[in-house]
Amino acid sequence: MEQPEDMASLSEFDSLAGSIPATKVEITVSLCVMYTQGMENKQWREFGRTEVIDNTLNPDFVRKFIVDYFFEEKQNLRFDLYDVDSKSPDLSKHDFLGQAFCTLGEIVGSPGSRLEKPLTIGAFSLNSRTGKPMPAVSNGGGLRDVATMQFCANKLDKKDFFGKSDPFLVFYRSNEDGTFTICHKTEVMKNTLNPVWQTFSIPVRALCNGDYDRTIKVEVYDWDRDGSHDFIGEFTTSYRELARGQSQFNIYEVVNPKKKMKKKKYVNSGTVTLLSFAVESDFFGFRELARVPVSRVPGNPSQSTSLHYMSPYQLNAYALALTAVGEIIQHYDSDKMFPALGFGAKLPPDGRVSHEFPLNGNQENPSCCGIDGILEAYHHSLRTVQLYGPTNFAPVVTHVARTAAAVQDGSQYSVLLIITDGVISDMAQTKEAIVNAAKLPMSIIIIGVGQAEFDAMVELDGDDVRISSRGKLAERDIVQFVPFRDYVDRTGNHVLSMARLARDVLAEIPDQLVSYMKSQGIRPRPPPVAPEPSPPQSPAHTPPASPLHTHI
Repeated sequence: MEQPEDMASLSEFDSLAGSIPATKVEITVSLCVMYTQGMENKQWREFGRTEVIDNTLNPDFVRKFIVDYFFEEKQNLRFDLYDVDSKSPDLSKHDFLGQAFCTLGEIVGSPGSRLEKPLTIGAFSLNSRTGKPMPAVSNGGGLRDVATMQFCANKLDKKDFFGKSDPFLVFYRSNEDGTFTICHKTEVMKNTLNPVWQTFSIPVRALCNGDYDRTIKVEVYDWDRDGSHDFIGEFTTSYRELARGQSQFNIYEVVNPKKKMKKKKYVNSGTVTLLSFAVESDFFGFRELARVPVSRVPGNPSQSTSLHYMSPYQLNAYALALTAVGEIIQHYDSDKMFPALGFGAKLPPDGRVSHEFPLNGNQENPSCCGIDGILEAYHHSLRTVQLYGPTNFAPVVTHVARTAAAVQDGSQYSVLLIITDGVISDMAQTKEAIVNAAKLPMSIIIIGVGQAEFDAMVELDGDDVRISSRGKLAERDIVQFVPFRDYVDRTGNHVLSMARLARDVLAEIPDQLVSYMKSQGIRPRPPPVAPEPSPPQSPAHTPPASPLHTHI
């Protein structure tokens, strides 16, 4: 079976993709050429091209790019836009308009799965509406069905001065944010007001994203050679309605809103009728766009290639980092009870995805007793949940921020320890959460494990450039990041190397605590006056004045 002509598969370009299951992500881009970057050599490779849209400053492309999405990797994408002047496939023969860069994780983690990036040419940024590529991502919904349908129209408005009309249909799927994404265009039928278009097939996922009642908008146009196609009218339907097949329910009035407002006697600009509708399953999976991901790194904990591998002989990188830092910082907590949260997993029994779940499985009380309790909860979670993407930091940052916001008199200070493989899907939301948390009594420690790129973590650290969000600068630096691999002792002496890790990762906490106290005008309590001698009695436990509440 051949690939659908309007789709490109990553396996055509990457030999690794064929053997590693991954979530399929569909990207709709208002661009011409898409590139992916190799993990090893960092070279850009052309992934695919959209069709050419003639004579327009606002192209809306139909072709989709099907990309394998690995939530544990940083997958760099580049989009180049060209003004095509000929039929030559050589891009150097066309006018380069600009380009945009992003990661696949950014798209997946964006609100509504829609991401806007400015189109740039060197240092020049095109911030106008025409210069903003808008990739739209859908994770499908597990649908493998393909819908085949045919339409005709009757008595459409005459638009051509010397003839009738050259009509074609454009189908749009509605998005969660109220916008629409183009999903199909029919061919143009020349010089007719009663066209019968050819039968076409489209994945059900592309038509409604798994929601059978989601609005499908259909626009009718009169084709013009110069690209200024005349709008005839529109109507809406849904997959559930179309699935009824040919019937009185699937005869639609084509309405031009502007004409309806101007003309009192206006009825419609013609009708469109569904002639046939059928659905079949793609048993071979060539059009399948969504699968449950089988993670590699950090992946299945039972496999030795996973960063979460539970070896009977030694601790993995996550457990080593947790122990190294936790064994020191736990002594600043009065009750040694630490809330421990995980992010990015499917939870039993219904498989819902969570980015803020208790490692011990107790929704009412996620606290664990000491570092040993946290390790026990960590291993328990690996046996009970399924690791799953995307990887979102913002929920756990916000969770701890709520705790810190509850007590701001200087009697408590929270420290959030995040151990991660470095991949982040909600960078913008995390930045905003950190900026909001910077005014609270809390600090964030990030330890990166594995061999991934940690550029995003360095950016969150804010040592070189203070982190900002929506034009708002963080009031103070509250994030410290270190890569675990820098502390792996080649001699195997984990005691010394983990001690260095703890030292470096905790180095900024005292200054961060003091900076908060100063910003709030909180002064240290005076030393207690020595009490008068009294008869011997059992010593009373007095908690420290400013305990650190640590969150793992």
